[in-house]
Amino acid sequence: MSNPNESSRNVQYDPLPLTNDDHNPTSLYNAPPSPDPHATFYTPSSNLNDLPPDEFAIPPGAAQPRFLGAALYNNGSGTPARDSIASSNNTLGAGSEYTSSVYALNDSGIRSPLSQEFQGTYRDDPSAVQMSPVGASRYLEEKRAAYTAPRSKSRRKALILAVLAALILLIVAVVIPIYFTVIKPQSNNSSGAQHDPHNSASPSQSGQGGVPTQVAIVTGGDGSVITMEDGTTFTYSNKFGGQWYFDPNDPFNNGARAQSWTPALNETFNYGVDKIRGVNIGGWLNTEPVCLSVLLLGFKLSDDQTSLCNTPALYEPFVNAANSAVDEWTLSQNLAAQGKLEEVLENHYKTFITEQDFAEIAGAGLNFIRIPLPYWAIEVRKDEPFLPKVSWKYFLKAIQWARKYGLRINLDLHSLPGSQNGWNHSGRLGQVNFLNGPMGYANAQRSLDYIRILAEFVSQPQYRDVVTIFGIVNEPQGGFMGHNNLGSFYVEAYRLIRRASGIGAGKGPYISIHDGFSPRATWNDFIPNGDRIAIDSHPYLCFGPQSNAPISTYATAPCENWGQVVNNSMGAFGLTTAGEFSNAVTDCGLYLNGVNLGTRYEGTYPGTTAVVGDCKVWTEWQKYDQKTKDAIKQFSMASMDALQHYFFWTWKIGNSSASGKVETPMWSYKLGLDNGWMPLDPREAEGICGNTNPWTPPLKSWQTGGAGAGNVPAGSTDNYPWPPANINNGGPVNNLPAYTPTGPVPTLPPPTFTAASGATATPTIDAGNGWNNPADQDGLYVEIPGCTYLDPWVGPDAAPPQPLCPAGGAAGGARRSLKRASKPLNTPSP
Repeated sequence: MSNPNESSRNVQYDPLPLTNDDHNPTSLYNAPPSPDPHATFYTPSSNLNDLPPDEFAIPPGAAQPRFLGAALYNNGSGTPARDSIASSNNTLGAGSEYTSSVYALNDSGIRSPLSQEFQGTYRDDPSAVQMSPVGASRYLEEKRAAYTAPRSKSRRKALILAVLAALILLIVAVVIPIYFTVIKPQSNNSSGAQHDPHNSASPSQSGQGGVPTQVAIVTGGDGSVITMEDGTTFTYSNKFGGQWYFDPNDPFNNGARAQSWTPALNETFNYGVDKIRGVNIGGWLNTEPVCLSVLLLGFKLSDDQTSLCNTPALYEPFVNAANSAVDEWTLSQNLAAQGKLEEVLENHYKTFITEQDFAEIAGAGLNFIRIPLPYWAIEVRKDEPFLPKVSWKYFLKAIQWARKYGLRINLDLHSLPGSQNGWNHSGRLGQVNFLNGPMGYANAQRSLDYIRILAEFVSQPQYRDVVTIFGIVNEPQGGFMGHNNLGSFYVEAYRLIRRASGIGAGKGPYISIHDGFSPRATWNDFIPNGDRIAIDSHPYLCFGPQSNAPISTYATAPCENWGQVVNNSMGAFGLTTAGEFSNAVTDCGLYLNGVNLGTRYEGTYPGTTAVVGDCKVWTEWQKYDQKTKDAIKQFSMASMDALQHYFFWTWKIGNSSASGKVETPMWSYKLGLDNGWMPLDPREAEGICGNTNPWTPPLKSWQTGGAGAGNVPAGSTDNYPWPPANINNGGPVNNLPAYTPTGPVPTLPPPTFTAASGATATPTIDAGNGWNNPADQDGLYVEIPGCTYLDPWVGPDAAPPQPLCPAGGAAGGARRSLKRASKPLNTPSP
């Protein structure tokens, strides 16, 4: 058993040395660890290995070491078409990395011969003959010339000709607008040329009885006007050839393309070649202490609260409460006590991120989004105070918006029952109860159920081309649960996901596993020949020893320290991503370390005393001069080039309710775009590191779902049995509380669609039933009647209940038959 007064140890992120300079002659240092919840001291590490061993404790109440924006922001490669649930009208040619004019990182010797971008042309007329002007008809003029009426024609014949001319004019007046607004744009779209509808007002066409009806515009490019579901509009800005597509009567059409160089959703994304240029949407569906508009919440703060600039408004009303809100658990308790839990959180979901954000992400040249999702999007149990199921409704909106703008999603399961790391973003700040302590096994069983339920949903043909990566656990503290036990959980999760989706390219998502704060190399050859597995690391460098060296001294550090490690992992393991990184080189920022924990830089963080400097130098972004902005941009692009496949943390940060501005500028991609320190085109990063040791694609065939995928050699995962024999700080698994798979499964509901104004929804739209593999009939893990269970969040120091279950009878028999029947890893699902 661990010491009850001992908290989670520190974990180490990737090292990143500073370039030596006059201000800091000994600036080469190891990347600092993440802070832990309850430790009382902090000691820097000098080990320069990929990820040094855990050695440190951290101050009480420390949260996950990075800011989450959970607040209202005030302010032609010819890749083969992938089978889609719906038809596509978008057949624009698309280039891979090889066709990009700024392609630099990959080996030029294997470039595709398709070295140019799409060269489609645009025509205003359908033929070589000039069109007649509106109100005239060439056919009519020819007819008049051939049949000239004599002067003596009767008034009756003149009247007939006048009526005929009027009829022709009427036809021209109707047909020409239809041609220019409907037929021509669709023709251009199918031929590869972009069209540019400048508003979403529908052109008219003849309906029943000749009455004009409205025809909705369902696709467009740069400059088109988008009307959102609340009726507000914005202009779509995408200078990179992106094409949006959404037809409410064909809602699963995958014809949208984020940029000309990114494969459309109904085309194959060539992992390892096509670059993942992504951004997190942090703090949206999985909240953390951040700034949110007070007016949005309807709370009035007292004068002393308003003066607390470093208190996020979502949590701010409860800062001085007896149960201070430091995580979503305590926030939910406080909101529920006021009867405002659903009102406040749903308003946050509705307003912090909207469709316009997805459009702007595509317009920023990014092609992937990583969306943190909590387990309570599915269900809660017992006294867990979280708002259940509502965030799922907004994740469905995210899928729809991503589909509309051609973005792919990395679904990140950000929190697990009992907490996988003890940090506030896991739902509850405190101790690790996942694969650790007496409830560690039972919590892992629940977690596997939630992974399975999500995998069944996103593997359906309606969603698998949009949700293409599934990060199954965010930042588990492997040091608490043990590498092998974490690996055993990953192997079992892999089995469940592949049973849900099937094996092979296009069948369900890539499975992304976090490194557990171990060096990437420790995961090499994990599940050999496993079908489409990716490894995720989060290289942060701002949470250790601080330096007042200018940002310019970090210009090449990512290249020198990250590039080779990523290359090695791409070759030995497979797809390697940086699920999170930022521009921060110090821990300055509003609540970056947690609620009221201060900063190391200013010596106010618990356990630190040395003052390095004033954080205003880093946080007052309005005062950045051009040299500073250029240096931040250089560091950002060096990070992108070195990490190769990445997700910046995060897209946007909420304004402080006191200062009215972003207080954590180095973490906001959008703020950097708007103010000049993020690249307007992320392809600018290609070659920043000098292209001295580039990754040479492709990935191995089985790593992309090709030949050999899923043919895991017998015995290769014997070191990772499920369940493991022992649980850290718990003892033998047979002596611990466990669930039995006999409960009803809470299948996730699909979205519903509303027909466009003036139209009738197609009655045959199939949104799926939430379950891809009907042969998967196992029940949900639930309590065994008669057995004894502890609170899932009890902590690792509690003693297991004795006895667990009655010695005989139904409970005893159920306790002896806990495990689902495992299937070989190389067996495809039925």
